[in-house]
Amino acid sequence: MCNIPLTMWQEISKYGRKLVEHGLVESNFGNISLRAGDRMLITRTGAALDEITENNVVEVDVWDTSSLDIIASSEAVVHREIYKQTSALAIIHAHAPYAVVESLLAGPEGRISPVDSEGQYFLGEIPVVGGGIGSRKLAGNLANALSRHRGAIVYSHGTFAIGRTLGDAYIVTTQLEHSCKVKYLYERAKAEKKNK
Repeated sequence: MCNIPLTMWQEISKYGRKLVEHGLVESNFGNISLRAGDRMLITRTGAALDEITENNVVEVDVWDTSSLDIIASSEAVVHREIYKQTSALAIIHAHAPYAVVESLLAGPEGRISPVDSEGQYFLGEIPVVGGGIGSRKLAGNLANALSRHRGAIVYSHGTFAIGRTLGDAYIVTTQLEHSCKVKYLYERAKAEKKNK
């Protein structure tokens, strides 16, 4: 029996639309979850984040796998491990393009140092972690990074951000992308200036 309030899927829907509208993810990629006690509500595999309905989310256990995992996001194992090892109540995974580019430049075990003052203040160094999509290795690496940071970037894949609410996780997602965009543009402009 579902103990999660209906408003939770509506909150997921709201932030799914925002992610797509702001270019932080393509419609059918990325995933979102909310935790309620020992349960989590997570987007279904292949769900278009800008068209989330009650039927596009799945309720699964935080502590154990279930038969519903097969229709849940392929990253359910990752969300589950993050909830087990952190105090997060909300997770957003986006495919933010500048964050992906900066992760490729930093390497799979690298760090990204923001050059903008907001990034330095709110994020500090941004960890880049490796691991295959939906793998236990990725789950462990991300949970470890997010136990010390509010956001991290999966090498060549995208951002994961946590918070007490989806609003918190969304702000971290936008800050990760903003800081990576500023860093990319700054370093490109600096290189062009040097070559003149």
